[in-house]
Amino acid sequence: MTDDDRRHFDNLILLCDECHTIIDNKENEEKYTVSLLKDWKKRHESTATYAFLTSRPSLLMTVVDAIARIDMESTEKKGRSGGSFDINDKIKHNAVVRNRPLIEEYRVFYKKINSLYQTLEKEGSFKKENLMRNIRTLYLQVKGKYLDASVTEFPQDTVRENADNIIEDVMDELLLQTQGKTGEVTQEDVAFGLSVIVVDAFIRCKILEEPSINDH
Repeated sequence: MTDDDRRHFDNLILLCDECHTIIDNKENEEKYTVSLLKDWKKRHESTATYAFLTSRPSLLMTVVDAIARIDMESTEKKGRSGGSFDINDKIKHNAVVRNRPLIEEYRVFYKKINSLYQTLEKEGSFKKENLMRNIRTLYLQVKGKYLDASVTEFPQDTVRENADNIIEDVMDELLLQTQGKTGEVTQEDVAFGLSVIVVDAFIRCKILEEPSINDH
């Protein structure tokens, strides 16, 4: 594992001192395997995530509103869109590793967010369009930081090599640019809401690259 992999949220599991002592004991490695610990973590986080959103029903709308209000000049380039592909194909196509568990965990909120967007559209709001445009523009700007100035076209290999960093850079920049736009909502809650929205934007191909037909 790289240093980034080791300190990433995906490699974090919070336990009490007693359980840490037991699990970190070399003699217990076969009993407490990596797959078992990851299963514990996934099941707990799934329960906690649903409970969190249930207790804060307006959080996602607050985050959507904040992202939509970002004043950002669009540099989006239109490409192929609307194609049907499996989300795992896109994860594989972009070589996402550290953030794969995050995407797999939060992808279940796609329908919830889609319902939220449909409500906005029925009200005649352009928040969804503004949000998508801002996230796409930010992604293109972040992606550009990893491009060699001597290269005229952006190679897919560069995206694959930096996919996790790009996702995290987009999240960090969104957190920075939404400061002061979310009222009394804490930064921790905003960061969680942003993660859900960014995963949804990944599914909608606003972040990272869409698999080609040949990749299916």
